[in-house]
Amino acid sequence: MSFNIRIKDSVNQFTKRMFYVLFDEDRTEELKLLNELFQTISHSLEIPNGNGVWQQFCQQIPDIRLQIDLDAKAIEQHDPASKSVREVYLSYPGFYAIAIYRLSHALLKLGVPIVPRMMSEYVHGKTGIDIHPGATIGKSFFIDHGTGIVIGETSIIKDNVKIYQGVTLGGIQVKKELAATKRHPTIEDNVTIYANATILGGDITIGANSIIGANVWITKSVPSNSLVTYKTEINISQRKGDK
Repeated sequence: MSFNIRIKDSVNQFTKRMFYVLFDEDRTEELKLLNELFQTISHSLEIPNGNGVWQQFCQQIPDIRLQIDLDAKAIEQHDPASKSVREVYLSYPGFYAIAIYRLSHALLKLGVPIVPRMMSEYVHGKTGIDIHPGATIGKSFFIDHGTGIVIGETSIIKDNVKIYQGVTLGGIQVKKELAATKRHPTIEDNVTIYANATILGGDITIGANSIIGANVWITKSVPSNSLVTYKTEINISQRKGDK
């Protein structure tokens, strides 16, 4: 069996240009060119009704732009290092990963196979952030730093959630027969998850307004308004000078 592996280049170009077109005041000409590219991809991957899917996708672009504007504002408001929303748009890998997730998620919901996952892998390679397009993510999502974040396919993240680098929202088992089940956790509103925390399991819920500290490993649900920390002992001793 052979595949047109070079279609990866077309999907990568499509992904990059779709991000840019979100910010165009007049998208007409660029969307025509993107339509041609999408039809080429659809033909190569044997995606049915490429024209109809494209029209439905284009109708969602204004709403996607509104969603990512909320994401950008959340980053600007919560990151002390951010000087402006413009800086977020132009230089934040977390924002870029979220924006491509929202585009790929919209295509996945329209029944498009393969392409959404290829889009997520493109941005994964650029940012080190791996968000499966099947995940469900609410409003005002904030990723800080971002490298090493993994968000699994059946994760549910609600509104005003903040996640730092190295966080994993994963499955506790990887059996193929579980593919159709919810394997990844649910994160309720206003949760903050600090660096390198790992949360595993489809029946796990992190309750609203909770804070998950760095380096914790969670395999059971956490009630609302909780603070979860990992405690370790650090010993500091004075070094003796060389004689």
